[in-house]
Amino acid sequence: MAFLTRQISHSAEGREIVRSARIDDDLIRIGRDPSCDIKLTDLAVALQHAVIERISGGQLGVSASTGLRVELNGSSVPFGRIDLAQGGEIRIASHLIRVMPTPAGADDVELVLERVAEGEGKLDAADDARFSLVSVMPTKRIAAWAVVVAVLLAFLAWPIKSAFDQRQAQAAQAASPPAAIPAAAQKFHADSMWSSGKLSQAHASLENNCVACHATPFVAVRDESCRDCHVSIHDHADPFRMARAQPDLSTWGRVQLAVKETFNLPPGRCVDCHKEHEGNQVMPVTEQRFCSDCHGGLDKKLPDTKLGNADDFGKTHPEFQPAVITRWNGDQPVLQRMSLAAKPKEMSNLKFPHDLHLSKTNGVAQMARRLGSRFGFGQAMECKDCHVATPDGVRFQPVDMETDCQMCHSLAFDRQGSTLRTLRHGDPAQVVADMRDFYRARVPNPPATLGGMSRRLPGENIDVRNQRQFQIANAAPGRAERAIRAVFSPGGACYDCHVVQPPPPGSLNYEIRPVAFPIRFMNHGWFDHKAHANETCTSCHKAESSASATDLMLPDLASCRTCHGGENSKADVPSSCAMCHDYHMDTGVPSMLIRQQVRGKRQDTTAKVEPAKAASR
Repeated sequence: MAFLTRQISHSAEGREIVRSARIDDDLIRIGRDPSCDIKLTDLAVALQHAVIERISGGQLGVSASTGLRVELNGSSVPFGRIDLAQGGEIRIASHLIRVMPTPAGADDVELVLERVAEGEGKLDAADDARFSLVSVMPTKRIAAWAVVVAVLLAFLAWPIKSAFDQRQAQAAQAASPPAAIPAAAQKFHADSMWSSGKLSQAHASLENNCVACHATPFVAVRDESCRDCHVSIHDHADPFRMARAQPDLSTWGRVQLAVKETFNLPPGRCVDCHKEHEGNQVMPVTEQRFCSDCHGGLDKKLPDTKLGNADDFGKTHPEFQPAVITRWNGDQPVLQRMSLAAKPKEMSNLKFPHDLHLSKTNGVAQMARRLGSRFGFGQAMECKDCHVATPDGVRFQPVDMETDCQMCHSLAFDRQGSTLRTLRHGDPAQVVADMRDFYRARVPNPPATLGGMSRRLPGENIDVRNQRQFQIANAAPGRAERAIRAVFSPGGACYDCHVVQPPPPGSLNYEIRPVAFPIRFMNHGWFDHKAHANETCTSCHKAESSASATDLMLPDLASCRTCHGGENSKADVPSSCAMCHDYHMDTGVPSMLIRQQVRGKRQDTTAKVEPAKAASR
């Protein structure tokens, strides 16, 4: 036996829609539950409301669930029967189920389901009104339009007005004193509802100042907005050249790049790498592959490059190429980048033997012990006695004659009571004038021997030394000229540390060649001495064996590799590219700041860096 159901509904135009189904069972369940065989969508219908079952004698039994009733052929009953030969009607809430007459011996019973029309066959008008929302709610169309208008007002019109108000407030701030400006920047701005997330920690102060970056409404952030604050940031390299070095540049990509280069439309924007609104966090550390993707095989991507391949510090990296003063153009030093493999010499015009000053057994060590109570020296001179770190610990302050050297290398030559007369360091003309004046006032009754004036020897008493030197110089005519020549000659106070430029014949106009040192040797890399505070100076700088100031005592690549390796290496210090290199060019490139002393005036100047000679660069 089976039940054949036909569910009749009507479209908005009144067209009848019939849905048929077959239920192969002797019993069917009726209710609002989705598991029922006949589902009635009415809140007045229970989940399991009634059951229709075929019984003997050609009849159907209709039973309502406990406590419920159905309307059977016009009578409200908890249960009842319908003769199949005659048929009948079952009403449940607003639904009417017609049992069509079934011939004797037929196996299928036909049921026609239809929702009762308005005012037709309702069980209780009050019950229907109780569950209906027609009288209190707007239509679906009106509700939909209301929601659209509310969204436009809240998330479009209000943010646009808020952005406009911010610009007016900024204009007023530029034209009015601070006291007359409303604190508009401190309140909530509706345009922040468009934000996709929190700003990073570096930009947290701009959380309520959207126009600082989004300068033009409905226009993406431009690089100009970034450079308004980041004024010292420069491109890593030429944008078109960087684009050609990309590892995944296709043929079509090269065509596009050529078109952009023709119309001077450089690829790449700040926001391509620096993503904002990713949450309140610090900028993630740049991974090694960000650099090695281009620099790993750079010579194949850019055959004309002078840069060496670098994809892992422990495996592939060119030798360091510091900027060294290799020659002089008059009084201007010329810096040149040279590979440490070429053993470059530094022409600073200074004479200084590190090995002599770091000895633990010679006269320098004895003087250090004698002056230790006054200046804090140990049993011998150490690097820290002359080289003092900058407050941030990154570099070292320049060595100064008056502060660092004069405690041992005194230029005093006469005592007047408790006052010492000294030669003027850094001013040869003044030295000559002072000595002429000194000898002009001396009484010519000197001993009968001759000698030169030299700087004080370690441990020598200044009064004994001065009496010996200047009485000797007074022993013959031309004593002032003799003393002046002695100062600028081998063994003299100036000659032993500086390069002396001799005067023309018959003249005493001696000159000292300018002294200069780069403030920074590695202008494409970064080094922090503070991070290496646990190391000794001589573990990287071979000062104990350096007998000349021309020795460039910078650690080479192999020396650094004893501790540092690539990002994924098992070295003591795994090091990515970003540990030493900044993606954006530093402010000193391509020029280099040097500390120079010319004609007694100390100054910081800028020198051009010539290209490196090494093949790897």
